[in-house]
Parts: sequence; structure tokens; C-alpha cells
Amino acid sequence: MQEPTPGQRRTPLTRSAVLAAAVAMADRRGIDAVSMRHLAHELGVVPMALYRHVANKEELLDGMVESIIAEIELPPSGADWRSAVRQRIMSARRVLLRHPWASLVIASRAQPTAIVLGYIDSLVATLRNGGLSAELTHQVMHTLGSRMWGFNLEVFPSAPPPEDPATRAQLLAQLAAVYPHIAEIASAGTHSTGTIVGRGCDDQAEFEFGLDVLLDGFAALHARGWRPGQPVSSAGIGSSVD
Repeated sequence: MQEPTPGQRRTPLTRSAVLAAAVAMADRRGIDAVSMRHLAHELGVVPMALYRHVANKEELLDGMVESIIAEIELPPSGADWRSAVRQRIMSARRVLLRHPWASLVIASRAQPTAIVLGYIDSLVATLRNGGLSAELTHQVMHTLGSRMWGFNLEVFPSAPPPEDPATRAQLLAQLAAVYPHIAEIASAGTHSTGTIVGRGCDDQAEFEFGLDVLLDGFAALHARGWRPGQPVSSAGIGSSVD
């Protein structure tokens, strides 16, 4: 690659400009297209110029995650803890819908950066300021898992159903012949092509359903003054196994 002439660079290269270009490239072409070489070409610089701002590809990905987190909106002041947590998570989900590649990158990060830890700390603060005990908050954060970032990690991801109705019906009939209960619930759900994970199902509706069930459960435990060692169910279900 030839070194660009001064006229090719309109603004001085900065870390924020590098990250913004990387995010835009991932939005257009997918995360697999993002490399230091491709990014340098996009910015009109030699690859070595990028290393003054990001040390390597891993640091670039960390910075891209930080850029995504910066787009998540804060809930309005005065909101109760349940509303505040829900609004924050749903804002995170809207961000991921704008950047469909981001969930894979977030899930791939081995070590959280300061900005990632700051986001998590702010959610913990919302729960604690809402009156939830440290012990319950600990359980809440583990249970939310990837939902705090606006997506679910599917244990059994499935391929989207065929577009052709006849082919789809044939496959469902074959499934029902061997796994009738799976086929029953598969046909009972609503489906959508605009998903983040769990392609084929209505990911948005399922995400909100799961989030609301969890938040309602957390609120019920908080109202009961739950402490470690107590059963989660008010009827004692799950406290022991016979």
C-alpha cells in the first residue's frame, strides 16, 4: 500500500476517528471485514499509523465495544429501579439493533475495560439505590447475564425456517414425527427475520418477555426481603429436592 499524500487526509487521525471508522465498517460489511489493513485503507493512512491509537486488533475490538456502550442512554432521573434497569437494557438493545455485529464482539471479550466495568457498576448502583440487598443484587446480575447488554446467548441456536411455505410445512411435519413436543412449541411462537440471536423467532418479543419475567421476579424477591438460603419461590418450590 502506498503512503497517502497529505491532501488525502482531511482531518488529523485520532483514536475516536479510528474507532468510529471501524464501527461504520462493521455496520456496512460485518465484523469479519474489520482488520487493521482494511481500516487503514478506509482512513487513507498506512497501517502503522493506526498503531499509535490502537495497539492491535484486540484493542481495536475493545474500543469498538466502548463506542457501542457510549450510545446506551441513561434512564430519566427519578425512575424507580425496575423502570430504570428496564429502560437502560432496552436502550442497549436498540443500540445492538443498529450494530448487529456487536453482540458477538461483546461476548468474545475476555477482560472488561474500564468503560465496560463502569456500565456494570452503574446497573449495580441502580439496584442498590433502589433498596435491593447486596446479596440479591449479586444474584440479579448473574441472572441477567448478557441481557444487560441487550441480547440473549442462545443455548441451542437454530437456523431460520425456509422461505417456501411448502418446504417449511414439510420440515415441520418431519420434526413432529420424531419430536412432537418441540414441533408443537415451534409452531406456537411468532417469527421474525429481524433478529439479533435466535434467528427465525421473534427475538424482540421474546427478549422483552424474558426481561419482564426476570424483573418481576426480582421485585417479588425484594418485596419479601429475600436472603441467601431462603427458597426463591414463595411456596418453597426449589428449596429442596426429594
